[in-house]
Amino acid sequence: MISTKLYLKRGKEESLRRRHLWVFSGAVARVVSEAPLREGDLVDVHTDEGAFIARGHYAGGSIAVRVLTFRDEPIDDTWWRNRLSAAFDLRRTLGLVGSDRTNCYRLVHGEGDSLSGLVIDVYGQTAILQCHSVGMYRARRQIAAALVEVSGGQIVAVYDKSSGTLPFKGGASPDDGYLIGTGEGAGEVVENGLRFRVDWVSGQKTGFFLDQRENRALVGRYSAGRRVLNTFCYTGGFSVYAWAGGAEEVVSVDSSERAVRLADANMQFNFGEEVPHMAAAEDAFDFLNEMERDKYDLIVLDPPAFAKHQRVVAQALQGYKKLNAKAIMKIRRGGILFTFSCSQAVSREQFRLAVFSAAAIAGRNVRILHQLSQPADHPINICHPESEYLKGLVLYVE
Repeated sequence: MISTKLYLKRGKEESLRRRHLWVFSGAVARVVSEAPLREGDLVDVHTDEGAFIARGHYAGGSIAVRVLTFRDEPIDDTWWRNRLSAAFDLRRTLGLVGSDRTNCYRLVHGEGDSLSGLVIDVYGQTAILQCHSVGMYRARRQIAAALVEVSGGQIVAVYDKSSGTLPFKGGASPDDGYLIGTGEGAGEVVENGLRFRVDWVSGQKTGFFLDQRENRALVGRYSAGRRVLNTFCYTGGFSVYAWAGGAEEVVSVDSSERAVRLADANMQFNFGEEVPHMAAAEDAFDFLNEMERDKYDLIVLDPPAFAKHQRVVAQALQGYKKLNAKAIMKIRRGGILFTFSCSQAVSREQFRLAVFSAAAIAGRNVRILHQLSQPADHPINICHPESEYLKGLVLYVE
């Protein structure tokens, strides 16, 4: 029995009728609760006339409620098992569950899997859980138990890594660690037949950027005979694919010494200690400024999110324009540029316009070969377009 009812202002239920998964604070008329309302509590959402419309976690910020269901049903063990079973079914359809060639993938992509505030990545038999809402965090043990139960033996350990993703003022005091099973906090995984070492305890996000799997494979297909520069390289994923694809030379650049060591290690892990790979711990902007023209004929620009909020979008677009202009100016004639934005706040059209402006500044003829997005295990909820965040372009520069 849900003791808290949240009533919407007149007309504000329309987005929920279209199955959008957020209730914004400005849509709330009043809250009726039998006890003090805490962030993460389950609440029922009603129209101004009192009709039930949704149930979800109270979030307490500009997003007031993260919707879990549009049905009047209990959020219990059975509910969690059903939602996670649906997530597994999709990944089975994609050929990821039980695959010999790829044993790392995203199992739950928040709103894309109708589980707002929850991300689960799978590395071998370990699932890494990240909660982006207090409600999900409070349900983490229930989620972990259901996850192992419905996995059919695919998952034997669940590690919670929510300390860096929970709302700052959410009232939770998370300690990262195993909820089920044990492990060393790192492991070896395979992606499209290539091997990577992943550290889910101290690595960024859950340890590896799974959303670039298909785009990495595309880099591999374009790399034969080319001199490849991989900027913002992190674990060197694009670099490994480029060398596997027959690149003449591969250089990896990242401002983090640790990332450069990881990239080097993954290159050696796949191709041996003698692989001729250069890794530079240097700011990518500085590296592009100082490098000679025409040295590289395939460049990857995969920076971290330049804009996490709408208020900094204008600044982020200037950053994308500046970065891409440098690369377009310096790349060899007939070169291929892979450029990405993982900023959810930056739209596909805004990013494309920034890259168009960069081409104009560089004064070179540029053609779009591919328009890229996130892979299918990062699904986009058609009713919740905010679940789309990764966008990319593959450019041919004359």
